[in-house]
Amino acid sequence: MCGIAGIAWSHTATPCDPSILQRMAASLAHRGPDGSHIVRLDQADFIHTRLAIIDPQGGDQPLRSDSATLIANGEIYNDPDIRKKFASSLYKTGSDCESALRLWEQEGTAFTAGLRGMYAIAIHDTRSRELTLSRDPFGIKPLYIASFPGGIIFASEAQTILASGLVQPAINSERRDELLQLGFTTGRPTIYPGIRRILPGETIRITNGQISWSGKQRALPAGNAEEISEEDAIKRLDAALTDSIRVHERADVPFGMFLSGGIDSAAVLATMKRFRDHSGDAAPLLAWTATFDVPGAADESAAAAEMAKAAGAQHHILKIHKDDVWRNLPSIVAAMDDPVADYAIIPTWLLAREASKEVRVVLSGEGGDELFAGYGRYRTALRPWWRGGRRPWRRGIFDGTSILRSTICRNARWRDGITTAAMNVADAPTRLATFQATDIAEWLPNDLLTKLDRCLMAHGIEGRTPLLDPAIANASWRLPDRLRLHGKTGKWLLRTWLAQHFPAAQPFAPKQGFTVPIGNWIESDSRQIGQLVASDPCIQEIAFPERVRALFLNASGRRERHAAWTLLFYVLWHRIHIRGIPADGDLLSTLAA
Repeated sequence: MCGIAGIAWSHTATPCDPSILQRMAASLAHRGPDGSHIVRLDQADFIHTRLAIIDPQGGDQPLRSDSATLIANGEIYNDPDIRKKFASSLYKTGSDCESALRLWEQEGTAFTAGLRGMYAIAIHDTRSRELTLSRDPFGIKPLYIASFPGGIIFASEAQTILASGLVQPAINSERRDELLQLGFTTGRPTIYPGIRRILPGETIRITNGQISWSGKQRALPAGNAEEISEEDAIKRLDAALTDSIRVHERADVPFGMFLSGGIDSAAVLATMKRFRDHSGDAAPLLAWTATFDVPGAADESAAAAEMAKAAGAQHHILKIHKDDVWRNLPSIVAAMDDPVADYAIIPTWLLAREASKEVRVVLSGEGGDELFAGYGRYRTALRPWWRGGRRPWRRGIFDGTSILRSTICRNARWRDGITTAAMNVADAPTRLATFQATDIAEWLPNDLLTKLDRCLMAHGIEGRTPLLDPAIANASWRLPDRLRLHGKTGKWLLRTWLAQHFPAAQPFAPKQGFTVPIGNWIESDSRQIGQLVASDPCIQEIAFPERVRALFLNASGRRERHAAWTLLFYVLWHRIHIRGIPADGDLLSTLAA
């Protein structure tokens, strides 16, 4: 896992001063603590910072051949299989990313069809001087681009593009409104005018500093819902989980997992345990779980501990205190250059900091709710309107409040990205799958996976998501609805598999869910925090200050919690990423700076 960046120059442009490339490399240092390289090519510059996971001694990048130069951020899990297709003499390293280069030489821009993994890849063609950029189909790894008068700049993080000085920090007001209402932003445009995402599964070719071609690889298999018995579906899922965990455990460094106490991480844990039982591996299975200092807060640490005990795992429980959150919140928000106002960034960042003391790779259960239909909003969406049914993402965080100014409250454009995504997944096998596919297209890459990537890479840890794998997608996506949703119970097939293979997970017992008590923490310091937030110019532009202060006084309520946290996140994010205020102090000092 690494950081990549670079510039594709037009043939009339003058290449930049080396100091620009050095600033970009410095902004990616947290993604690659094991090495940094800047390479100047014909009409292109490449930057790579390395986190050494596979072939730590010999896998430095860029990777070169007579025809191309490659840099990548990711893991190619089917690298051993790809190597069998080529003469061993072609390979110069043990890096899994070298197989991407071999496939590109053979297949051109269609090379990603042969890759199984998570990746953001840049390849410079020595002969044509064209640049190819590719991102994995689920969007597990990020990749951003921006145009400027001399060509196109790309990077693993938007803040690296800003660090170049070739693009200036500013706010796209439509994306800001979407962030306030959804908690994340959708589609290609980011909150920064001019900075765009390479979409999940997208490959583009850049010729003479301009995009000349683009193509897209889908993450989900096509086809109608299939007829399959529950017994056969469980056997198929069992084989897929075994296959996915097998390849996701491949690493030349220590690894562990995040264990929430829920269904998805339980499935990962159960399959990891199976490998140890079969292989006789004596190395401890390491797991980390978060809990909180607020009495009555949702807490699944006891359930996680029972599962860890049943799996023979070495279990670490991190108790998160308000003081630690306020001390580190500016640093946490500083990691979220592409803003995600999801308060789960707090435990994710703190768990990553703790896990980094022992491991370099962490497996987690992201994707389970989306692929196996776990969210309650799916059940709600399937009900008729007279029984309370409503489409997902219909209501924004600030809908029904009078906190934001009317120009924002009455602007329904924030729904456009979700609406467009829903229209683009019309080929989903069932109506339920349409809602799932919408989340897979937007919520998953632009919230959950962005959160995981930034929070872990801030501490030099690679995050892996074995449930977001072609084997799992092929086993789950075309299931009939009865195996996704059974009455009021979501993730039916995954729960049934767990009941058979890892009953310690108690898959049919009620789950508390994972909720961060951010509202309680805010309310305990509401007067001071509320006043600082309400007086900030970026908040006064969008909200009524007196109503913001009143909101913070009642931040422990369910809707109030989301609204207060979103405003607190936004003001911190704006100060750090737009105004350039350092994130080296605690919450109050950063708000007052």
